[in-house]
Amino acid sequence: MGKVTGFLEIDRRDRKYTPAADRIRAYKEFVIPLSEEATRDQAARCMNCGIPYCHNGCPVNNQIPDWNDLVYQGDWEEAARNLHSTNNFPEFTGRVCPAPCEASCTLNLNDQPVTIKTIECAIVDRAFAEGWVNAEPAPRLTGKRVAIVGSGPAGLAAAQQLARAGHEVHVFEKNTKPGGLLRYGIPDFKMEKYLIDRRVKQMEAEGVVFHCRVHIGKDKAIADLTAAYDAVVLAGGAEKPRDLPVWGRDLSGIHFAMDFLPQQNRRVGHEPLKSNTPILANGKHVVVIGGGDTGSDCIGTSIRQGALSVTQIEIMTKPPEKEDKLLTWPNWPMKLRTSSSHEEGADRDFAVNTVSFDGEDGKVTSLTCVRVDDRFQPIPGTEFRLRADLVFLAMGFVSPVQDGMVKDLGAKLDARGNVAADTLHYKTSVEKVFACGDMRRGQSLVVWAIREGRQAAHAVDSHLMGTSTLPR
Repeated sequence: MGKVTGFLEIDRRDRKYTPAADRIRAYKEFVIPLSEEATRDQAARCMNCGIPYCHNGCPVNNQIPDWNDLVYQGDWEEAARNLHSTNNFPEFTGRVCPAPCEASCTLNLNDQPVTIKTIECAIVDRAFAEGWVNAEPAPRLTGKRVAIVGSGPAGLAAAQQLARAGHEVHVFEKNTKPGGLLRYGIPDFKMEKYLIDRRVKQMEAEGVVFHCRVHIGKDKAIADLTAAYDAVVLAGGAEKPRDLPVWGRDLSGIHFAMDFLPQQNRRVGHEPLKSNTPILANGKHVVVIGGGDTGSDCIGTSIRQGALSVTQIEIMTKPPEKEDKLLTWPNWPMKLRTSSSHEEGADRDFAVNTVSFDGEDGKVTSLTCVRVDDRFQPIPGTEFRLRADLVFLAMGFVSPVQDGMVKDLGAKLDARGNVAADTLHYKTSVEKVFACGDMRRGQSLVVWAIREGRQAAHAVDSHLMGTSTLPR
C-alpha cells in the first residue's frame, strides 16, 4: 500500500474536457490528462483493500491495487507490465470502458471511488511514449494454424494471445481495416484510430496475419476455414440491430445508428463510405431513439455535423440522479449518466414510446409519441409530436447476423440467437470451432470482449496442445 492515509487526505480528481464550443469543431479526442503528480495523488487514494472488490467489477480482473501502488511509488514501467498481464489493450478500455471497477471500489461506499480508469489510461499512454510496449513474438512455433473471424476487441485479444503461444494466426475482417466496432462504431472523438493501428502493427510483428476485405460467408465460405485450419474462432460481434416496426418505418430519413456512425468514421479515416447515400445531420432536426452509448455517439456526431437540434428519447423511466450505494454496491448501479455528448447540447426525454413516424413526400417530418408508465404501457392523453428530419434507431443489438456464415456453419444457437458456447471451453457444437465476444454473449462492453478473447485463446491453445500456459 502506498500512502496509508491517502484516501482520507486527497479528494477525487478526474480528467477534464476541453470546452464543448471548441471540441465540437473536430473529431479529435478532447480529454485533458492529469499531470504525473496529480495521477500519483489519485493512485495514493487506493486503500489496497483486504478484499479488493474492484477485481470483481473488472471483467479482465486487472490487478488494480497493485498498479495503483506502483504508480504511487513512481515505478511506471512495472505498472505497465502488470497492467498488460491482464489486459491486452488498456488504451482502449482506458478511453471507452464505463469503469465498472470504480462502481465496485470500496471507497465508493461512503466517498468517491478511486479514478481507476484515468490511472489505467495514464499508465498505458506513458508506456507507449517511453517505448516500453514492444512486440512479443513466441520463442518457438507450434505448427498449428488458427483462423479468427472478426477483428474487434475479442478477435484481436484472441489473436494476440494465440500468436504469443506460438500458433500461426490469421484474422479475417470484412472491412477495409482491422478494429471492428472499435474502428467503425466508436467515434474518433472518443477514441482516435491510431491507437488501433499501432496495436495492429505490434501484432503483425508478433506474427499475426490480417486478411481485410474478406467477408466470411460471402467472399469466402466458412467451410474453407474449417478445412484449412486446426481451429476457427468466431468473433464477429452482434451486429443485428433492434428495429422499431411501427407505422411509417419505411419513410426516408430513418436509419439504424450503425448505418450512420461508420460513415463518419470512414470520412475521418479517408475511406470510401460503402454507400451511395450519405447520411448527414447538418441543418436537420435529429431524433435519437435509445438512451445508451450508441445513442450518445449519434448525438455527438450529429452535433459535429451541424444539426439544428438533437433530441434523445428513451422508453425507460428516468433513472435517479444518484444511486443508493448501500443497496447496489459493489454491483453496477442504475443511475442517470450524462455523457460528454449530452453536455454538448442535446435534449433528453424519458418514458417515451414512439407510436408512428409521420412524413411528407416519402420523407420523415415528425414522430408521434406517447408517455408510458413503468410497465411501458401508454398513458392516455399524453400523446405528442416531435419534429424530426432525421431519426436514428439506437436501441441496441439483438444477436449476431445469422445469414451467411452462422447459418452456413450450422452451429447451435442459444435462446437469444447467439452462437452457443460455454465460458470454460468456448466450443461451439461444430468440431474445432470456437466462439467468443458479442457473437457468443450478445451485445456487451469492450472490456468483456477482451476478457472473452483471452479466455477463448486459452481454450483453443488447450484444445490444440493438450494444456496451456496462457492466462484466463
